[in-house]
Amino acid sequence: MMFYYGNFGGMNFIWWLVWLILIFWIFATPYNIPGQRMKKNSPLDILQKRFASGQITNDEYQERKKILENDLSKLS
Repeated sequence: MMFYYGNFGGMNFIWWLVWLILIFWIFATPYNIPGQRMKKNSPLDILQKRFASGQITNDEYQERKKILENDLSKLS
């Protein structure tokens, strides 16, 4: 008795999977290069930018910086 393993017993599915993984890898790799990864701004970075652009005063900056540093020390 002969058994029919259409498409080489599932190899057709495996080749599609290989191609999909390869295509995903080709398009995903340029975005994972460490030097070109977009840096996410921390709250302290955002605060420094706001102070540098003049959106907040020195007193506001110092007060908020102290709060952020206090919160960060609690997380550690």
